[in-house]
Amino acid sequence: MESMLNKLKSTVTKVTADVTSAVMGNPVTREFEVGRHIASGGPGMSWRIYNGTKKSTKQEVAVFVFDKKIIDRYQKFEKDQIIDSLKKGVQQLTRLRHPRLLTVQHPLEESRDCLAFCTEPVFASLANVLGQWDNLPSPVPTDIKEYKLYDVETKYGLLQVSEGLSFLHSGVKMVHGNLCPENIILNKSGAWKIMGFDFSISSSNPSDAEPKYVCKEWDPNLPPLCLANPEYVAPEYILSVSCDAASDMYSLGVLIHAVFNEGKPVFQVNKQDIYKSFSRQLDQLSRLSPGLLSKIPEEVREHVKMLLSVTSNVRPDADQMTKIPFFDDVGAMTLQYFDSLFQRDNLQKSQFYKSLPKVLPKLPKRVIVHRILPALTSEFVNPDMVPFILPNVLLIAEECTKEEYVRLVLPDLTPVFKQQEPVQILLIFLQKMDLLLTKTPPEDIKNSVLPMVYRAVEAPSIQIQELCLNIIPTFANLIEYPSMKNALIPRIKSACLQTSSLAVRVNSLVCLGKILEYLDKWFVIDEILPFLQQIPSREPAVLMGILGIYKCTFTHKKLGIPKEHLAGKSLPHLVSLSIDNNLNLNQFNSFMAVIREMLNRMEAEHKTKLEQLHIMQEQQRSLNINQMNQSEETKNTPSPATKVRDSTALKCCHTVSLTLEEKQRLAKEQEQAAKLRSQQPLAPQSVKPATTTPQVTHTLYRGIMGNLAGPTMGGMGTMGVSNGFNSPMGFQTGGMGIAMRPAAPGLYGGMATTTSTPNFSALTQSQNQPSKSTDMSALDSLFTSSKPKVSMNQMAPKPAPGATAPSPWLSQFGTGQPSQTAPMQATPMGMTGVQGGFGMQANPFFNPQNFSQPVASSTINAGVMKQSTSANNDLKDLFG
Repeated sequence: MESMLNKLKSTVTKVTADVTSAVMGNPVTREFEVGRHIASGGPGMSWRIYNGTKKSTKQEVAVFVFDKKIIDRYQKFEKDQIIDSLKKGVQQLTRLRHPRLLTVQHPLEESRDCLAFCTEPVFASLANVLGQWDNLPSPVPTDIKEYKLYDVETKYGLLQVSEGLSFLHSGVKMVHGNLCPENIILNKSGAWKIMGFDFSISSSNPSDAEPKYVCKEWDPNLPPLCLANPEYVAPEYILSVSCDAASDMYSLGVLIHAVFNEGKPVFQVNKQDIYKSFSRQLDQLSRLSPGLLSKIPEEVREHVKMLLSVTSNVRPDADQMTKIPFFDDVGAMTLQYFDSLFQRDNLQKSQFYKSLPKVLPKLPKRVIVHRILPALTSEFVNPDMVPFILPNVLLIAEECTKEEYVRLVLPDLTPVFKQQEPVQILLIFLQKMDLLLTKTPPEDIKNSVLPMVYRAVEAPSIQIQELCLNIIPTFANLIEYPSMKNALIPRIKSACLQTSSLAVRVNSLVCLGKILEYLDKWFVIDEILPFLQQIPSREPAVLMGILGIYKCTFTHKKLGIPKEHLAGKSLPHLVSLSIDNNLNLNQFNSFMAVIREMLNRMEAEHKTKLEQLHIMQEQQRSLNINQMNQSEETKNTPSPATKVRDSTALKCCHTVSLTLEEKQRLAKEQEQAAKLRSQQPLAPQSVKPATTTPQVTHTLYRGIMGNLAGPTMGGMGTMGVSNGFNSPMGFQTGGMGIAMRPAAPGLYGGMATTTSTPNFSALTQSQNQPSKSTDMSALDSLFTSSKPKVSMNQMAPKPAPGATAPSPWLSQFGTGQPSQTAPMQATPMGMTGVQGGFGMQANPFFNPQNFSQPVASSTINAGVMKQSTSANNDLKDLFG
């Protein structure tokens, strides 16, 4: 089995190579490139059909090739008879010119190995379509194997054949003589064309007289290629050696039967005893059974029965057949009209094209694509007809796949995209823009489609601009973002600013509002919203369009306007527009509704932000207090290792006898070690945010006095004095000299401000004294409304009845007021219950009632006053 397949494969390959080499030697190849073997046809299916192109023009053609090797088995004189017969048929076809006859592009050429000629592009022969696959390539092409004729194709094909016969009989006075499926060729568009004039007979009488046809007697001894197909030949041709135009009409009847019966003729003929077969056939035709024509459509069945009549006078002629009701089909008439378009004027064409959209849905897609579309696109060369043709072409494009559109429609549309006159062309394209952007490749969209849209936006016609602006939102989602951002949007803005038409300006704003959702947030904020402030006119429609864009941007989930932009640009612009005198009450209310909505959202967002900041500050403050408490505990509690070292040192002192110099050196070392242990590591520490208290002047004064107090006499180490901010100040002593260490830079800086987001940096600690966070919790009472304020003079002793109370600002700097020099210790945060911070609620600019509350002297803490008196007594002891 495998060897047989290999043998068959090699045979097919050899035959293909032989045919190719044969064609290569033919003069036809000088002007034409020969391509793939696609079909077969002609008498006895002897012609192989190849696709090809003309070298000079790249025009598509079909190349018919007859390989002489097919007739190698015949004698030389028989070969000559066959060659002569084939030559006659091609030469006769070349001389005849009619739309229903196959058009010859290049006449017959003969070489040693083959005959060849070129025609219009061909799909296949009718015999191939009906299932006769002789002389076809192996395997049979799929498009031929699966080809099925539609009713409209069959009707119009038979009408074309009838018209071709009418031309031969009436115009040329010629009988075809061999009308059969192999001599009917379907061209690339699907039109049926007649060929195979090998046995044609011309009239022997002058053209003005009654035609007379002289035929030859049937010779069974001739090679089959020298005889007509007997199954389609009229009985009188065989039995009485006579023929006329009616003989071709009999062949037409058999052809119609074959078309509706899968290629089978009415009778099978025994070619070995043809006379007996025709005699029997004659009897059957005289009493034709109804079942024989059962598959033929009823409306043409009687006409076929007449065509198959034994009496030639009963058969309808070709002209009568073209007028039967069977061909009055809307599809067939439409195709017939297309074939005769070149004879019509522009008015007739325009009327036909206007009605064509009603007919197209009734036609098969293959007929539309291969028959109607080429006829339509060929009319694009007539600019006046383009507005009538273009809607039909785009309607066909909607039914095409993307691949078919790119291959069949787009090449013809590309030149039309550039046409600017008449203006209806641009309008039609704009109305079908979604179709163009969906099926056109991106590169062609960029190079052809979008430039047309840009021209429409910039067109001098206001109507074109309006239509374009109205249509753009319908296909905005199909435009690539870079093209929209860099080319389309700038042109819309320019049209809005430069036009003198209110309609164009309003439509520009409406167009922008509709395509906002296809833009990104920052492009809208940076490009669209600033553009609104450049619009010069103040008509109500324009103002409402501006308001609409603001509202769309503000309410869209993807876009939105930041509160900074709302406060600085959007709201001021809208407020200024809202009081325009051209607005009516409803329009003003619309402005105010949007403004209120923007204000409410801006307030809510900013309030939420400040509340979050306040919570973060509270959390940071609690963390600082915890760290401070832990550091105090660590400082006051000696570590076990220190205890062990101290006890060991004491033991050594008691158990070892030392000299005086050694004891002095050991004492200095212990003193130095104690200093080093008392120091904290040099690391940045978070400091509690600075606040102010009503007693801040007491604290500042007490800190200054603490610096002037000086150290105790004798061999004291370091004395720490609190300055009111819980930041220790160290005084180092050495002998009788006093070395006063100044406070760290910025210790008293960083007073509270009215900003809602204060930022306090850590205070620098001295290298030789322990670091301790400053406690400024006493300042919390300044910005709280829950605790009454205490005036400065209430901390001084009450004056005697009748005496005038001194000014708190003067007594603040007096030296004789004991209460002014006493420090007010800060109340721990966990005990006061006072809410601190600088949020909107605590800020006095948001709560002005804080400045008008009465001062209550009863709120002074007795314990605090007692501590202040004790501290004052200590100062008296120091300064006498």
